[in-house]
Order: sequence, then C-alpha cells, then structure tokens
Amino acid sequence: MTTLPAGLATIPFDNSYARLPERFFARLPPTPVTAPGLIRVNRDLAETLGLDADALASPTGLEILAGNSVPEGADPLAMAYAGHQFGGWVPQLGDGRAILLGEVIDRDGVRRDVQLKGAGRTPFSRGGDGRAALGPVLREYIVSEAMHRLDIPTTRALAAVTTGQPVYRETTLPGAVLTRVARSHIRVGTFQYFAARRDSDGTRSLADHVIARHYPEVADAERPYLALLDAVIGAQARLVARWLGVGFIHGVMNTDNTSIAGETIDYGPCAFMDRYHPQTVFSSIDHAGRYAFANQPAIVQWNLAQLAQCLLPIIEEDEDQALAAAQHAIDGFPEVFETALTVVLAAKLGLTEARDGDLALAQDLMSRMAENGADFTLTFRGLADLLEPPAEPPQSDALGPRVQFQDPTAFDAWAETWQVRLADEPRPAKERAVALRAANPSVIPRNHLVEEAIRAAEDNGDLAPFEALLSALANPYEEAPEHTRYRQPPRPDQVVRQTFCGT
Repeated sequence: MTTLPAGLATIPFDNSYARLPERFFARLPPTPVTAPGLIRVNRDLAETLGLDADALASPTGLEILAGNSVPEGADPLAMAYAGHQFGGWVPQLGDGRAILLGEVIDRDGVRRDVQLKGAGRTPFSRGGDGRAALGPVLREYIVSEAMHRLDIPTTRALAAVTTGQPVYRETTLPGAVLTRVARSHIRVGTFQYFAARRDSDGTRSLADHVIARHYPEVADAERPYLALLDAVIGAQARLVARWLGVGFIHGVMNTDNTSIAGETIDYGPCAFMDRYHPQTVFSSIDHAGRYAFANQPAIVQWNLAQLAQCLLPIIEEDEDQALAAAQHAIDGFPEVFETALTVVLAAKLGLTEARDGDLALAQDLMSRMAENGADFTLTFRGLADLLEPPAEPPQSDALGPRVQFQDPTAFDAWAETWQVRLADEPRPAKERAVALRAANPSVIPRNHLVEEAIRAAEDNGDLAPFEALLSALANPYEEAPEHTRYRQPPRPDQVVRQTFCGT
C-alpha cells in the first residue's frame, strides 16, 4: 500500500468523521488487488465534486479507485454501527467491506463522503471476504445514478473498477470495487451502536456531528436533539414518498440501511416494479414480505422509532418527558408522510395544488391498476397522451394508459373522475401534458434490463449494454427514439421475479 503525493489524482479531503472519537470506527487502509481495470468514471459527479475525471481514469487514479494506493489527505476507516435486520437485533455490524477514504466539499458547498465498497476485510467483516462481485457493483451504479436522474435523494457512484480477482459466492464471480459518494454514511444503526452500549457521550457526539453536518438549522432549537429527530422524520418521509412515486422497492430497509441524511443507501435486492401491485416483493431474502412496496412507509416509521429510542437519554434529563416528546414525534410520522405522498401523487396526476381527495383519487387509480395488471410507469406516463397525443405515435409503446388494463373500462371509469378534478384547475392541455411528462418518467431501470447488462458484463466481459442503459437513464423524462426498447415492459420470458443481496 502506497500513499500518493499531492498532484496525482488530487482529492481535496477534509475529514470530519475521522476527527470523532476512536471508538466510532477502525482505522485501516483498503486491501490491494492484483490487476485493477477501469469500468467507468462518472464524469458528471467528478465535476460536481471538483475532481479531475481524467486524472481519476489515469493509471494513478485507477490505483486509488481499486484501493491499491491511498491519496494524500485521505484518512481511511471502517465505520462502526449496529442495526435491526429484518426486525432482528444485531449489536455489531459496521463496514464489513467498505472503507471511507474521507470527505470532500463539493462545488455547491456540500460535504460528501468518498467510500470504496468492496475494498477488503475490516474488523467488522464477521467472517466475510470484504469484497464485492461485479454484478452488484454494476447494479448499484445503474440504479443509484437512475435515482439521481429521477431527482430522488441517493448515494451516487463515482467510479467502478474490476479487481482482477475472483469472489466466491454460490459460484465464482469477477470482483469489483465501487467508489460511492454520499452526504454521509451515518445510519440509524450508527446511533443504535452507541445506545446499545449505554454510551450517552457517544450518542451525543454523534448527534452533534449530524446536526452540524446535515441539520444546522436545529442547532439553536430549545431541544436540539428532539428537533434533530423531527428533521430526520421529515427527510425520510419525503424520501419514501418519492420512492413510491416511481414504483421503487428498496428490498432491505433495515435500520443499518436507513440514512440519517435522508438518502437512499445500499442498493442490494432493490427493484422497480413493472406491473403494479402493493404487495410486490423482489428480494430473495424477504421471505415474509416485510419490505414489500406498500409496507415501506410503516417500516421506515418503525426504523425511526428505533432512532427515537437511541436519542431518549439526550432529549431530556427527565425520562418520562423525553419519552413523551419522542413518542409524539414518531406518532406524527403518518401525517408528515401523507402530506409528502399527496404532493408526489398530485403531480403525477397533473394537478398543480394538492387538495383533499387527491390522495384518494390516486389510490383509486392504483387499486384499479393492481386489479388489472397495469404497468406502473406506463400507466402514469400515458396520462399525458390523453391530453396531448404525441406528434408521432410510438411504434412499440401503446398509446395511452387504458391499454395497460385487462379491463379498459376500469380505467375509463376512473378517468371520468380525474377529468372532473382537472376541470377544477383550468390549465391549457399542452401545459398540463408537459407537467405530467415532467412528473412521470418514461424510462426506469427495469429489472430485466439491469439483469441483461449484468449478464453481458459477467459472462462475456461486455460493458456495452451497461453503457447503453446508463445513456437511456440519463434523461428519464424524455422519449428519445433510440431508447424505445428501454421504455418497454419485459416480455413474459424476460420477467425478473427475484433480486439478490450483493453481500
């Protein structure tokens, strides 16, 4: 392991988490790999971070991205955390295959973590090899960048590299490392780690760090740690509402995968629905459907309740007062979430202002979609076509949403009510159609297309499908003719019924 001098793929680190007490993490460098190869550098993100994409893609940069060299200013560490996994308590988890290189301040003044995922064993690996396979790395790259383009808060992929070494799962797979960027990697489980050890000083230090980094507006509140809880509740409510608006299913909404910053984190067995049904599950390890599509709001509220419990000792000295205040905050989640969801769904229906009854109107449509096997994305996207048909009808996408329904009259009955609601907000049809297309994506990372890209890369070393899919997802609200196939739902033989954790 070498340390590179300044000037070679320079990264201007400013590492605040590394300045916290030593019990928050384990300091160690990444484990070198034998023959790294560049898959991709995310030039758009590199520019946002103020980094030189060409330098990152150079041989020197490749050594950093693979974990073979530590750049000057980095302070590599593995973070400690605990968590509930599928409701079961695990007192120590931590970064078992990820190394936080450090933090940078991006061009918007936002502090960002730069982390290598798949960088080797750490003290938290629990017997694992600390590595990542190529397929999960490509999945996270694709889906996290798609979420960013859909304007959903998310971690992002700065780069992906191959390692030249195999990893051993059910089969032997090529290894890879993902360079992940996040507003931070602090989770509900990070707070649980200290709370489980009755380490109130650690909890307070972590909370102060989070407030300074993510929620400075609560620092002067009368009860800042209660205000912190309220802020995280709001961030998570808005995040999950936006997930539901694009048919996204996280798949592993454990407390250690619940970001304090309100970002989507850890793209394991995640998926976007094709046909809509509220109880849709893709994760191969979610046998009871705990994290099904419609369960996600209740699960995030449960996760937030675990955060509230961690904060009790520092919210108030009086235990009963602390408990009452935290319980009130958690009990308020459904209202906060419903407000956020109403805003999301009203926009998807082309409504300018959310009103009473709009949530029920959207839910009525979705109920009819579930009963009729309608494609989630195409149904909502097609609403605009009813107001302003495209100049050139698409060759392979059926026009309008009613063709998505096994019984089209089920849609027609709903559409009559929708038209009445639209009449309450007079607006030129063309203008409303533009708004509808800006709220309803045309392209999502459909499971069969993600799998196609992974199979080509793993089986044949062919990254062309990966690059083509990223190109289609770069502008998900547009309908470029060359991306027609990416808008289509899977044929019966292409349907992906299970997705898998990348551990």
